[in-house]
Amino acid sequence: MKDAKSTSRKVVLAAFLACFCLFGFRSTFSILQVPMGKDLRWTGSQLSLGYSLMMMVYAVTAFFAGKIVDKSGCRPVYFAGAVFCCLGMVATSFIDNIYFYFFSYGVFAGIGTGMLWVSSTTSCRKWFVGDRYSTAWGIAFAGAPIAQVLLTLFMKPFLAQNASAWRTVMLIMGFVFLALLSVSALVAQRNPSDLGLEPFGKLPQKKNEKTHDFTVAEAFHTRAMWCDIFAFLFAMLGEFLIWSQIVKYWTVNLNMDLGTASNMYIIIGVCGIFTMPLLGKVADRLVKSRGNEPEARRIVLIAGPIVGAIGCVLLLMMKADQLWLGALCCVLFACYWAVEPGGCAGYAGSVFGNKYFGKVWGFATLIVMFVGPATGSFMGGFLADVTGNYTASVIFALCGFVLSALMALLLPKEVKAPTRAQEAGAHCRERQTISSAL
Repeated sequence: MKDAKSTSRKVVLAAFLACFCLFGFRSTFSILQVPMGKDLRWTGSQLSLGYSLMMMVYAVTAFFAGKIVDKSGCRPVYFAGAVFCCLGMVATSFIDNIYFYFFSYGVFAGIGTGMLWVSSTTSCRKWFVGDRYSTAWGIAFAGAPIAQVLLTLFMKPFLAQNASAWRTVMLIMGFVFLALLSVSALVAQRNPSDLGLEPFGKLPQKKNEKTHDFTVAEAFHTRAMWCDIFAFLFAMLGEFLIWSQIVKYWTVNLNMDLGTASNMYIIIGVCGIFTMPLLGKVADRLVKSRGNEPEARRIVLIAGPIVGAIGCVLLLMMKADQLWLGALCCVLFACYWAVEPGGCAGYAGSVFGNKYFGKVWGFATLIVMFVGPATGSFMGGFLADVTGNYTASVIFALCGFVLSALMALLLPKEVKAPTRAQEAGAHCRERQTISSAL
C-alpha cells in the first residue's frame, strides 16, 4: 500500500513539474512580448508568429512523445524536454534577428514544450482512471497557474529595470526549467501495465462488460474522437488568444499601466491554484453520480467553454476603472482552464482505453495544437494590428469558446467497440492513417 501511494505521488509530482514548465513558457510570453517589442522594435504580429511557430512544432513533437510514453514511459520524454526547453529560453535571450527568434523560440522551445503536454496527461490517465483521474490531474495541472503566478512575480522587478531586462529573465528561466524537468524525469514512473499494476480508481461500467483499447485508426473512425478534437481545437483558439493577448488588451484598450495589467493577469493563476484541484474533485464526483464516465466528461466539456465565453463577454464590457469586473473575468477564465484541457484528455481516455492512449491522444494533440494555439495567438496580434485595438481579438476568442461548447454537445455518451472484422481492418489502416496525416 505504501509503495502504491508513493508511486502515485511520484506520477503526480512528475506531471506537476512538467505542467509548471510547459505553462511557464505560455504565461511568460504574454508579459515578455511587451518589453521584447519595445526593445527589438517588432510588431505584435511578428512576436505572435514566433509563438505560433513554437506551437506548431510543439504539436508535431507531441505525437512522437505520445508514442514514446506508450512504449517506455515518461522518463526519456521529460529528459529531452529539459534540454530543449533550456535551449529555447537561453538561445532566445541572445536574439537580435527575427529569423533567429523564429528558430530559437519556435523550434527549440517547440520541441521542448511538445515533450510535456501529452506525456503529463497520458501518464496521469494511465495511472488514474474513472473517479480518480480528475482529482489527480487537477493537482498536477495546478503546476500551470502556480507557474503563472510565481514567474510573473519573478519577472516584474527585472522588467522594471530597463528595456533589455527580458534577456536576463529568459536566461535565468532556461536553467530553472532544466533543473525542474530533470527532477521530473528522475521521479517519473513507467506505465502501470509495464510494472504489473492496475491504475488507481474505479471505472463505472455495465456488469460483464469488457473494456476495449482502441488503436489510433479505430479511434479516428469514431464520431467521439472528432467531436473531442474539434471541441478541444475551438477552445484552444480562444484560450491561447486570451492568454497571449489579454495583457495587451488591458494596456491598449483600457490604457492600464503594465504593472496593473500584470497584477490582473496574476489573478488567473492564483484562482487556478484552487480551482484545478477543487473542480477536479467535482468532475470525479460527477462520474460517480452519473455512473457513466464519458457522459460526465461530456457535461464538463459543455460547461467549461461556456464559462470562458462569459468571461470574454464581460471583458468586452469592462471599463478602465472597473478592476472588479476584470477580476471576475480572471476567475471565470481560471474555472474554464481548470476543466477544459484535462477534460478533453479524460473523455478520450474514458472512451478509448489506456493501452494505446499515448498514440491516440498524441495524434489528437498533433491536430489540435498544430492549428489551435498557433492560429489563436497569431490572430490576436494580427487583428489588433489591423484594427488598432484588441476588441476584435476578444470577439474571435468568444466565437472559439462558443463553437467548442457546440462540439461538446455532439459528443456521444458511449462508444461501441468495433467488431472483429472492423478491428482487423483498422490495424492495417493505422500506419497509413498516421503517415498521411504527417
